Amino acid sequence: MCRNIKTLFNFDPPVNREEVRAASLQFVRKITGFNKPSKANEISFLVAVDEIAEISARLLHSLETAAPPKNREEEAAKARARAAERFGD
Repeated sequence: MCRNIKTLFNFDPPVNREEVRAASLQFVRKITGFNKPSKANEISFLVAVDEIAEISARLLHSLETAAPPKNREEEAAKARARAAERFGD
């Protein structure tokens, strides 16, 4: 999976539209291989991002869990620690 796509489920505060769209954009970039599409592909690219964002938002809002929500700051700190261990300071 693309490392830039972050888990969005079960966080406090809950995911917002911008985060879902950013993950959708990263997904479309990954599967197309385009960082920025050509003018000929731009509309198809943006439509795909919007559709995936809509489907992803519906999915995230429909999921249920008994686990307590994860704290964003704590998860970000863990990710930074993993990156520091992996890549050095």
